[in-house]
Amino acid sequence: MKVLLPTIGSSGDVHPVLGLALALKARGHAVTVATNEVFAEQVRSNGLEFIALGTADEAERMARDPDLWHPTRGLPCIIRGAIVPNIRRLHAIIAGHRGPSSVVAASTLCLGARVAEESLGVPTATLHLQPSVMRSMVDSGRLGSVDMGPGMPRALKRALFWVADKALLDRLICPELNAFRAELGLAPASRVFGDYLHSPRLVLGLFPAWYAPPQPDWPANTHLTGFVLHDEASRPLPAGAEEFLGDGPAPVLVTPGSAATDRGAFFRASVAACACLGARAMLVTNHPEQLPRDLPMGIQAFAYVPFSRVLPRCCAIVYHGGIGTLAQAVRSAVPQLVVPNTFDQPDNGRRVERLGVGAMVGARAYGRGGRAARALGGVLGSASVRARCRELAPRVDSAGAVARACELIEGLGLPGGPAP
Repeated sequence: MKVLLPTIGSSGDVHPVLGLALALKARGHAVTVATNEVFAEQVRSNGLEFIALGTADEAERMARDPDLWHPTRGLPCIIRGAIVPNIRRLHAIIAGHRGPSSVVAASTLCLGARVAEESLGVPTATLHLQPSVMRSMVDSGRLGSVDMGPGMPRALKRALFWVADKALLDRLICPELNAFRAELGLAPASRVFGDYLHSPRLVLGLFPAWYAPPQPDWPANTHLTGFVLHDEASRPLPAGAEEFLGDGPAPVLVTPGSAATDRGAFFRASVAACACLGARAMLVTNHPEQLPRDLPMGIQAFAYVPFSRVLPRCCAIVYHGGIGTLAQAVRSAVPQLVVPNTFDQPDNGRRVERLGVGAMVGARAYGRGGRAARALGGVLGSASVRARCRELAPRVDSAGAVARACELIEGLGLPGGPAP
């Protein structure tokens, strides 16, 4: 088959797609990844075909936008800067790529793939990395600071989703989306982040059921594969990293995610907490302007480390709650302290707590009154958290998840495969 894998987002969104792409290529398929041009070298260095979906300038502007990680302004920033501009672009890519054996497996934000599925008839799967994008009137997890679980009445959930769609999401997306659909002779779409987001043929949740139990009102064609883990494990460790890891007790790994550029307060609080507890720490960011100017002894900064190789040698991780990092931490049996900003991160943090593998502290509270040190000390000192981490680690089966996802994607191209 010819498989096109489009994705929009940061490294955490691209890495699982690369893992799938490499597996599909190994199974004999012609595979192309479409994503922002900042990932071109990374995609091609893995021997994969690459098509640019968005420019490096666009990615840099979004990363530097002060609204990106704001609890309420973050999603509009993503919609304006990444979702809407790539609708027509991705449709054009799919139109130029399609053939009799073509299929598309597109990540959550790739609405152009949904339009192409309707207008061009290309068999398409939707890939969701996190459960928070799959609404449910039973248990929808956590939306920001709001618990949308079974305790909230369904009528209230329905009303909140209606307001979100009407007042924000559809208002920002539908004018451009429906103008394009009208040009193609398609009827207007609505509730984009409700029903429209999911392909009627196939929805793949790239997470396990023990992390997010399937809900009865999720799309009927949803399959959970498990966590698909991939990082640049073959890339050499940065200068000094191996020496640092071997030069004392296991450190705490601290990272706000690859796309964060303004987490100075997070780093200051984390450094102070580690210093207070006498813990060594690896600070990981490719935006060093966020870091404190003078780091205490035993705390060192690095631009990038492959988590699959480094996390097993750490005693804990303090991070933003990104799903890819979360999965790597679970597999490495590392206790977690989640300091979420927005998007799926508060939901992931709450699931970390429910699983018993760590704790969550709100970003604003984290830097106040020694809260960071107390929270990190609680995670580091908890025998039950360590035991639960050891218990769950063997359940992360990335190879099995990749194989299952590949089989389902291959099924799109077979006679009698999933139909809308």
